[in-house]
Amino acid sequence: MAYSWDNRCNFVVKYLYDTDGNGILEQNDFECMALKMTILEGKGVFNNSAHQDNVHVMLALWDEIAQIADFNKDGMVTNEEFKDAVKKCCVGKSYGDFPQAMKSFIDNHFRIVDMNGDGVIGIEEYRYNSITRIPIADVGLIDEAYHKLVNDDDKRRGGLTLSRYQELYAAYLGDPNEQNPAVYLFGPLPDSC
Repeated sequence: MAYSWDNRCNFVVKYLYDTDGNGILEQNDFECMALKMTILEGKGVFNNSAHQDNVHVMLALWDEIAQIADFNKDGMVTNEEFKDAVKKCCVGKSYGDFPQAMKSFIDNHFRIVDMNGDGVIGIEEYRYNSITRIPIADVGLIDEAYHKLVNDDDKRRGGLTLSRYQELYAAYLGDPNEQNPAVYLFGPLPDSC
């Protein structure tokens, strides 16, 4: 259940996009994410130029999501509307087929998780990203998820490269198979999001 496609989409809404925790996506969530991304990228330092870039990316993502998911055009996207849109835009598709703003978000997210900027997400960065999203009481659970996520090539490279992260992110949203290693992209998931 934790790694079902439905629960993975719920996780994206609840832990990645819904910054105010009200269960509905709206433009303010994406404006808040832009600031969060700026502060995280700067490791606490605020860079106005980076913030403007992040605002551009996040508002483009919101516009894309609203266009494809806000079916009743009320300026809000429910969890169900989001899942319906992901089915239409992502299931069965590769990263290259994703909407442009979503690809920009994925690439920016990779840069935030790659805290040391070496172009690879190692286990320490994976742990940090996992623990900042959801409560986890045992580091062993995070490490186990990481080892299920990475393949032998990833291990030789020291972790996930951008292209591998893009591939896994596309599979996380686009492959309903619960056995796909991509289900561990964000760490061990709660049974119900």
